[in-house]
Amino acid sequence: MTKVDRRILKSQEAMKKAVIELMTEKNFDEITIQDIADRANINRGTIYLHYQDKFDLLDKLIEAHINELREMGEWACRLDWSNALLPFFEYFEKNYVFFSTMLASKGAPAFRTRLFDYITEGFQAEIDKESGRNTDLSEDVMLQYTGNAYVGVIEWWIRNGMPSPPQAIAKQVGALLEVW
Repeated sequence: MTKVDRRILKSQEAMKKAVIELMTEKNFDEITIQDIADRANINRGTIYLHYQDKFDLLDKLIEAHINELREMGEWACRLDWSNALLPFFEYFEKNYVFFSTMLASKGAPAFRTRLFDYITEGFQAEIDKESGRNTDLSEDVMLQYTGNAYVGVIEWWIRNGMPSPPQAIAKQVGALLEVW
């Protein structure tokens, strides 16, 4: 595996941090490449070495977080709901600025959709089809209901400044999902 130059990683992190900071201040559509370059303390050309434009930068940033969540989901699905959800809520807490910005920003409405799609993809494998409990329910309706409920709790928790610790919220959401 090729080792990436630390200067490249440092520049990329500065660009990602800059775009998130700027999104807390103004709408994404109003942010320019020059704004990002100025905030990251780099040249405009450096941005174009790594990304096609600001949309590509935001897309890669979102994709990186979704991929981290996806990697956690691969091993978390072997646990009971409460224990499986704890690392996710800890991740949301650790990356509070990113998630609060993405969920609050009018300039990034696609983020909620991508988060929802990731979540419903994971829930699809968890639908109880063997016990006979869900035979009268449409899988699509179950996924819409559960996915929107889960994303809604994440939004509520983050927008309200995480009023309870990750352990408490994971336990509550886990209890709700157990009955599913």
